[in-house]
Amino acid sequence: MPKTRLQNIIFTLIMAFVMVYAMVCYNIALDKGGMTNEIFLLAFHEIPIMWPIACILEYFAVEKLSRKLAFRMVSPEDKPVFITLAISSMIVCLMCPVMSFIATCLFMHPGNQIIALWLQKTVQNFPMALCWQIFFAGPGVRNVFGFVVGFILDRKSIIDYHL
Repeated sequence: MPKTRLQNIIFTLIMAFVMVYAMVCYNIALDKGGMTNEIFLLAFHEIPIMWPIACILEYFAVEKLSRKLAFRMVSPEDKPVFITLAISSMIVCLMCPVMSFIATCLFMHPGNQIIALWLQKTVQNFPMALCWQIFFAGPGVRNVFGFVVGFILDRKSIIDYHL
């Protein structure tokens, strides 16, 4: 999707926000025993911590590794949807355990139970993260990003044409 470094940064920022916000809401709902309207606001307390962490991890480490892992399962000649699904799945496979570990350390006060609580949090988060990424966040963000980039490029070409 992104074709330039700037587009990649913008795409990463948007995707990371959508994923982190949903996962923070999910984890708060798990902790409170169910979903309430209040959780949508409570999630914004963790966003300033978790969103930058996710962006940095994704941009500097996970993106390249997830592509390498994905292209072990698919080839560049495969249909784009399969390539997208493979990359998205690998991103979740890498990000979920790492972000679950960070959340466990920061918010659960695990003490000497850190491994057990981290594994529990990862097992709880993985199905939600994968489904949210594949069925909702991924397609939604790619569509919005494609529309915005297309709109900007169309506007730029119109402006360039009139100049």
